[in-house]
Amino acid sequence: MSDPTADKITATLAGRVEKSSLARQQKSRGRIISVGDGIAVIAGLSEVKASERLNFGGGVFGIALNLDESTVGAVILGDDTGLKEGGEVRSTGEVMSVPVGDELIGRVVNALGEPIDGKGPIKTKKRAPVDVVAPGVISRQSVDTPLHTGVKAIDAMVPIGRGQRELIIGDRQSGKTALIVDTILNQKKGDVISIYVAIGQKASKVARLVATLEEHGAMERSVVVVATATDPAAQLYLAPYAGCTIGEYFRDSGRDALIAYDDLSKHATAYRELSLLLRRPSGREAYPGDVFYLHSRLLERAARLNKEHGNGSLTALPVIETQAGDLSAYIPTNVISITDGQIYLETDLFYQGIRPAINVGNSVSRVGGAAQTKAMKSVAGSLRLELAQYRELAAFAQFGSDLGEETRGRLDRGARLTEVLKQDQYQPLKDYQQVVIIYAATSGGLDDVAVERIQEFGAQFIPYVEQKHGKVATALKKEPVLTDELKAELDKAITQFKKAKRFSQSSDDRHQTSDASRES
Repeated sequence: MSDPTADKITATLAGRVEKSSLARQQKSRGRIISVGDGIAVIAGLSEVKASERLNFGGGVFGIALNLDESTVGAVILGDDTGLKEGGEVRSTGEVMSVPVGDELIGRVVNALGEPIDGKGPIKTKKRAPVDVVAPGVISRQSVDTPLHTGVKAIDAMVPIGRGQRELIIGDRQSGKTALIVDTILNQKKGDVISIYVAIGQKASKVARLVATLEEHGAMERSVVVVATATDPAAQLYLAPYAGCTIGEYFRDSGRDALIAYDDLSKHATAYRELSLLLRRPSGREAYPGDVFYLHSRLLERAARLNKEHGNGSLTALPVIETQAGDLSAYIPTNVISITDGQIYLETDLFYQGIRPAINVGNSVSRVGGAAQTKAMKSVAGSLRLELAQYRELAAFAQFGSDLGEETRGRLDRGARLTEVLKQDQYQPLKDYQQVVIIYAATSGGLDDVAVERIQEFGAQFIPYVEQKHGKVATALKKEPVLTDELKAELDKAITQFKKAKRFSQSSDDRHQTSDASRES
């Protein structure tokens, strides 16, 4: 016979468990009060967490952003046309995450990590939250390993190190994306995995970029995350965090990764749209008060970890678009203060044919020579100063023709250095190749070469050194240090090459060429 007391206790406990289960279900369910413009206001969901993924049913998900006293404000990640007032919403109990893993390499995905390149599903084994705390100071180490972009002007004057955050800033159509593409192309045979995040761009532009990466063989070591201009603002907001999470997987597994956010101006605009729709208080230029935190918590995740934490790195290249070159605007100054330096691309230089159009005076790398090889540091040490002086002198020289010999010499040298640093797109150079041509310019080897022939000289001289003076290239590849012996060999190569190809010109011809270039 059963004990009536025990049966009573069992029934009481079962009732309490059932009530508790029902209460939990009620707390994890809610009803839509209003929906529209990619935003849903939900009643219920009393135990939902910030940034938790919500299930609206029918394959539509969202993120809980506003946790008010009686309602939850959520952004909808998919199509909201099928959602109606009174519809049920369930909390999933997990924060927003994306798939991560080596399986993503070579693929194009959206802000949710779903493939959009038509190459079939991506079968990853892990997922990771999109918004995590950046590594602390204890787990980091100083940036001292260069990340070669293959662009002479950057590697020589504003070097980028692994784990650095270097801002690329400039007006529309000034070559910002071109620099990123060249940098990614330069990693195709290296040990760096590249992630490109397209935020608010035309789908056709992204398709052309992916085709370029595939054509040059760089897509095999790249991941492209896309949130196009036609996607909901929620996906534009989520895309850079998703890309950063993918990059962190490689960083935390002891590898080196590069991530480019193109561009964060559109990211800030999308966040402003979401914040206004969620009725958050607006501040300067209608941006919410936490727009600085929006980008700082993203860019702080770029880091170089120490040996105890795997020795991996994540290098960030954020992009900001300025209006009429205004560096003092709200979002540009925010991101400048977060990053470790900026590469400022000037529209006037771009249309003068100086490409990449880097403004030497406003561009800086706060890592500096720590992110350069010894050979590059020795040949490019005076490059920034000489170019900055040239730009100043060239501006004054337009107003008078009576120039002293020293001033004329600086103008001649500056014009040649400017020509040397010009570089066509999709033609990144190896570090030793850059050292060879920059040494020729800074050592005075090009002082007797006509300005209009500098580009021709550079295109022919590098292959000449590799073929006729191979020990220079071999030595610089093995150990990037420019010894006195190698300098003497390079001086000899420069002299022989100019004589063989007839690049030298007389002193009078040099001055005439310099005067003509200034007048033009």
